[in-house]
Amino acid sequence: MVFSIIVFIAVLSAFMGGLSSLSDNTLSRQKESLENALMRSITYCYIEEGAYPESLDYLREHYRFVYDEDLFYVDYHAAGANILPDFTIIEKRGK
Repeated sequence: MVFSIIVFIAVLSAFMGGLSSLSDNTLSRQKESLENALMRSITYCYIEEGAYPESLDYLREHYRFVYDEDLFYVDYHAAGANILPDFTIIEKRGK
């Protein structure tokens, strides 16, 4: 009986560790996808308008850029109309 409980706990621990690893991998891929989508939206705006977007809100309003704000924080800084904006995507942990 004790051996069965120990085996069950070991299998459960391995399963939970696998789920955690899978979750981290999925979040990493979502972040990478968000970075690519944001860069595409910035580039498309520049192609269409001849200037980079001045804010993330501008991309949301005019180019339908959306992302899960519960999972990620996007820090966006535009330096000028003809200078590629700087952005950082931060994963929100604890949600």
